[in-house]
Amino acid sequence: MKDALKHAFAIGDTTDYEPNKKQKNIVDKVCREVVKRKLTLPAQVMLETFRPLNYIGSQVMHFFQPIISAVLTGDGYIEFSSFLEKRGSVDYLCRRINEIEAEGETPIK
Repeated sequence: MKDALKHAFAIGDTTDYEPNKKQKNIVDKVCREVVKRKLTLPAQVMLETFRPLNYIGSQVMHFFQPIISAVLTGDGYIEFSSFLEKRGSVDYLCRRINEIEAEGETPIK
């Protein structure tokens, strides 16, 4: 029994997370908008503050998806909420915002 419960609450490694190509494109657009609007520091503070709640936030996004899909088109919303479900998503977002800011490029590609 003890062996069965040994990894019941394991949260996984956060440093090795790599989103799929579609999620990378969506995250890149979001991060470029953050840098373009000069909201890098507030975005990183918010991400770090709400890090423990990223999974709950993604579930809330899934809950409201039918309502929002009536207004918005495309499946980028679903991909972004799926991205946020992963433990390493906040680290990836922060890292990508820093990379884009360091590049000095802000136009959306």
